[in-house]
Amino acid sequence: MNKDMLYLNRSDIEQAGGNHSNVYVEALTEALKAHANQDFVQPLKPYLRANGKEGHIADRIIAMPSHIGGQDPVSGIKWIGSKHDNPSERKIERASGVIILNDPETNYPIAVMEASLISSMRTAAVSVIAAQQLAKKGFETLTIIGCGLIGDRQLQSMLEQFDHIKQVYVFDQFEAASDRFIKKWVESRPEINFVQAHTAKEAVENGEVVITCTVTDKPYIEYDWIQKGAFISNISIMDIKKDVFIEADKVVVDDWSQANREKKTINQLVEEGRFSKEALHAELGELLTGAKPGRENDDEIILLNPMGMAIEDISSAYYIYKEAKQQQIGTTLSLY
Repeated sequence: MNKDMLYLNRSDIEQAGGNHSNVYVEALTEALKAHANQDFVQPLKPYLRANGKEGHIADRIIAMPSHIGGQDPVSGIKWIGSKHDNPSERKIERASGVIILNDPETNYPIAVMEASLISSMRTAAVSVIAAQQLAKKGFETLTIIGCGLIGDRQLQSMLEQFDHIKQVYVFDQFEAASDRFIKKWVESRPEINFVQAHTAKEAVENGEVVITCTVTDKPYIEYDWIQKGAFISNISIMDIKKDVFIEADKVVVDDWSQANREKKTINQLVEEGRFSKEALHAELGELLTGAKPGRENDDEIILLNPMGMAIEDISSAYYIYKEAKQQQIGTTLSLY
């Protein structure tokens, strides 16, 4: 019986390929297909909010356990904390956490891994996979709203996976943040035209693909802002006004039971009798298995509303763990 486990810090994860989108796209494609085939176990994630309803929406610690089946099964949990003012008040990243992987034969832990890099990159991979299915083929204009770490990872992954992007509109409520963001990316990708939008409306109107990367708790994006044929990846969940969910040609989620809770917009619409599972086009994994179609014409406005699933983190972490073991990366820790 193995009484050792592998510890991987962020540098180890980067060395094992965790700073590039390829591993996450591969891992999530497998995890989402398992989700569509019901080959997983994933309890609803609890939110620990020390300040209750008085706290900011992004101030929480979330426990995300899951088991993924198949020929090489794995179990695990992500324990991830967030404080919305960490960057501004403490000059540290908003979110931090750990992932624990367990051998499903014994349920013994086999790895402890830094979580925030994996978490941010797998979130970006969700947008990539969804864009492959739901964006117009050959789209050239991308919009990023929110210029923090999540926005940076989303842009990195989209540019790594789509070589036809020519123009990126960027908006942040703090102009200094978008200044820094654009300066960094202009230096590394000078062939792309980066445009600093002055309003969220300007940014949304110009995006064939729009990705929200904020910590807002107040919806502000209106249906009339969205161009025909646009795909919106609503990563930060609360940016999109209710009329968009009603008017969009297709609404896709990662997991219906996760999306229809916590008083998020879909949950509010369901309680108001204005949306239902029947009105939903698909869960994302159903597009990958072919159970449901993706984009069917260039005029469709399509909205993805992903809550984020533990199977995405655990599948990504397991891929990286196996690569680290093969390359002898990381620190071995004894349980005894």
